[in-house]
Amino acid sequence: MSTVQIFSRLIKLVFPLTVYMICAILMGVAGFLCAIFIPVLSSMALVSLLGYQTLLSVHIIIILLFVCALLRGILRYAEQACNHYIAFKLLARIRDQVFGALRKLCPAKLEVKDKGSLISLITSDIELLEVFYAHTISPICIAFITSLVCVSIQVQFGWIYGLYSLFAYIVVGVVLPVLISKQSRQIGVEYRKEAANLNSYVLESMRGLKESMQYMDTNRRLEGLNKQTSSLAKREKKLKYFQAKTISLTNFCVVLLSLGLCLIHLYLNSSMDSMIVSSVLQISSFGPVIALANLGSTLSQTIGAGQRVISLLDETPMVEEVNNGKETDFKMVDVSSVDFAYEEEQILKDMNLSIQENEVIGIQGKSGSGKSTLLKLLMRFWDVSKGNILVDDLNIQSLNTSNLRKNEGYVTQETILFHDTIENNIRVAKENASEEEIQSACKKANIHEYIQSLPNGYKTMVEELGSSLSGGERQRIGLARMFLHDAKLVLLDEPTSNLDSLNEGVILKSIYEERKDKTIIFVSHRESTLSHCDRIIHMESERVS
Repeated sequence: MSTVQIFSRLIKLVFPLTVYMICAILMGVAGFLCAIFIPVLSSMALVSLLGYQTLLSVHIIIILLFVCALLRGILRYAEQACNHYIAFKLLARIRDQVFGALRKLCPAKLEVKDKGSLISLITSDIELLEVFYAHTISPICIAFITSLVCVSIQVQFGWIYGLYSLFAYIVVGVVLPVLISKQSRQIGVEYRKEAANLNSYVLESMRGLKESMQYMDTNRRLEGLNKQTSSLAKREKKLKYFQAKTISLTNFCVVLLSLGLCLIHLYLNSSMDSMIVSSVLQISSFGPVIALANLGSTLSQTIGAGQRVISLLDETPMVEEVNNGKETDFKMVDVSSVDFAYEEEQILKDMNLSIQENEVIGIQGKSGSGKSTLLKLLMRFWDVSKGNILVDDLNIQSLNTSNLRKNEGYVTQETILFHDTIENNIRVAKENASEEEIQSACKKANIHEYIQSLPNGYKTMVEELGSSLSGGERQRIGLARMFLHDAKLVLLDEPTSNLDSLNEGVILKSIYEERKDKTIIFVSHRESTLSHCDRIIHMESERVS
């Protein structure tokens, strides 16, 4: 994606806030003109003291100097307030769009997506766009308008001075930023990638810290961390080099171009008062275009961040949600000649399975045989590569997503808990559930007594428990969600893997008691878990036998 395409996509988001942008530009122009006229008025006072005739008296000039100084502060504050209001409003909107995109992409692509890179994108990459919205769009407009005003004033001294000023502004405000941006863009993109890689590595190292310590692998992880940090530091050093190069080159051009205007005045034998005022105007008016010149290097990271954000927003979901499809009661499920592969890795091939209403099916098989994948296909987290999954003779791809989620309950080995109360963590499964319903579900999952023993009971915050929640307790909260959801098709992926035999027995009893109006599919290696199933299916690599 080209820089122009990235900028055009980002600018489109500003349209709803056009009024604020216009206010920022107008106040920015007025503020810079006040700043420019402070030295210009001072030069006019000097010229007047030297005996030359000026349009304004010294007393009027002094009053105007105070007015310009006061307005400069007020207008600068107002301009920045408008720019940052626009920036933070748009960052909130972009975050909303990013999370909306993630919701559509989830869970198919997110299961294989680099978590650290994703965290970097939704945090630092989006924050970097603040540079674009607060310090790029309005400064460009401000520099353009302010330069035109200054050129029109220089024309009053002579058309050649106005033409030269226009040339100087184009060199500093257009030519230099474009040249620097072209040279540094690739480094900015690479820097964002390196930062994402480092985030991924740190996140992975934190999650696996216990394992690293157990197997004395910390030195290797530390070496990897140092290597990643060193690589990122090299990228940052190059970026800093370009920033220093930009500042040095810009200041050199400003001095050189200002000196050039003085030489033109001397060559054309201009009067001393005209030369002084015109030269001071030229030197003091470079502020807006210098701000643009400095953007050349800082925007390189912004371009990289914008490219990553836009790429995520443009990703096509592997599974499209259905809103105007069909509805069904989820009585029978038929898996017919199904193939499925993760990219190039074949997981299921020509798989056939018929599941009758209120049937309890157990699934066994070696790791990698596709047991969990089958459940995810039934949940339609992915679409099959070939074949069909039919629910009551309707293709699962034609069913409304809301109907699918309502009638299917899915319990995995790993239960994710949110930073909220235990009650609200369970209520995720049914938003309007009463306290009685939640407690009933927890009793079936054999977690009610444990929750009651906590100081705040169901109102206990999960983060207050910290690591004191065992894997079994987390899994029982996940099972409580399943009982509360009360779906007709229940998919259980190793639901008792973290439980002892006593808890397993209580929970299995609760599950089997509800079999009269549910269809249940167990994936488990435990014979005790599958002992009451109507039939057990053994999955080998790539097929059902």
